[in-house]
Amino acid sequence: MITQSIIVPKISTLPVHEPRARAILRWLVRKDIIQEQLTTCGRTGNHMAHAIAPGARNVVLKPELLPFDEPINGLEVITKRCIYTPQVGFLEEAGCPECRQEIGEALFESLEEWMPGHTDNFTCPECGHEDDINGFLFLQPCGFSNLGFIFNNWAPAGFKQEFLDEFADWLDLPVTHVVVQLQGK
Repeated sequence: MITQSIIVPKISTLPVHEPRARAILRWLVRKDIIQEQLTTCGRTGNHMAHAIAPGARNVVLKPELLPFDEPINGLEVITKRCIYTPQVGFLEEAGCPECRQEIGEALFESLEEWMPGHTDNFTCPECGHEDDINGFLFLQPCGFSNLGFIFNNWAPAGFKQEFLDEFADWLDLPVTHVVVQLQGK
């Protein structure tokens, strides 16, 4: 089974997201978490990604579970609007932070408007509360943004909270950590 450990800023449209992505990549290279040069260690598209580096052991809870010997072990950076959900076992449940009602069905249906960028916001059908879609409550971590960092096969190792906090500091925004299990290759 292929896994992904994805870090996503909690904002639909991050301004100047491509320069921020480059700054984070430079930071990760300086910390020796990833390699600077792209190689074919990714999963999507042309399979190009930043391979895992020895410093990755310092940012995870179980370094022995990092994918050093696996062909898919790199960091892929997504700089287009994307939806990040757990996939296998995803319940599609969400709640309103204002009225605390379950609104998952309506929220996930609204992604047809969100995905092409017609809106960043969702309005609760129960109480009318409106916010960026990332401001709503999700039973399982989800991310909706024009920037995402996909660490392929790193999920079993588990990120340390300090690393996630430092990542958020670099983005100057809170982040969501989405763990994905994919079937097949």
